Amino acid sequence: MTSAEVLLIGGRAGVGKTTVAWEVSALLRRAAVSHAIIDGDFLGQVHPAPDDDPDRSEITERNLAAVWANFAQRGYHRLVYTNTACVLPSEAGLFVRALGTDVRATRVLLTATDATARERLTRRELGSELAQELAGSAHKARVLDAGVCPETIRIPTDGRSVSAIAEEVLSATGWTCG
Repeated sequence: MTSAEVLLIGGRAGVGKTTVAWEVSALLRRAAVSHAIIDGDFLGQVHPAPDDDPDRSEITERNLAAVWANFAQRGYHRLVYTNTACVLPSEAGLFVRALGTDVRATRVLLTATDATARERLTRRELGSELAQELAGSAHKARVLDAGVCPETIRIPTDGRSVSAIAEEVLSATGWTCG
């Protein structure tokens, strides 16, 4: 069985994780590179949180393992995964347990200034949680900046096109020859 390879795209809210991941997927499709894509934010979206899993980490892990098992059974071994904190060292165990002990991870932290994140979130968050998203995004940016491993690749997104960012992200994986 081929070892799993995962591209972890993390970053604060409003940095462009999901948008960049979809563009990475488009680049991989054009290069005929088989892969799967998962937005990790959806794997634990239950309310209320289970009594025995208040931070929803167990349900997230179980869902990731189940979805990955289906992909792997069909021959996929590359995963593009997005989630705010997925690049933190504390999250490494999740991917080992869900994807296998020999998983190879490439960690990319997308960054943006507070002003850029605010502008993007103001466009995106049309409901009642904008203020909460803005505060959470600023806090998470500081946590991520201080907490990622030195080998995590940091890619700024301010003033750059999605395609340029995605090309830089993808180049970190070695999944394509170009």
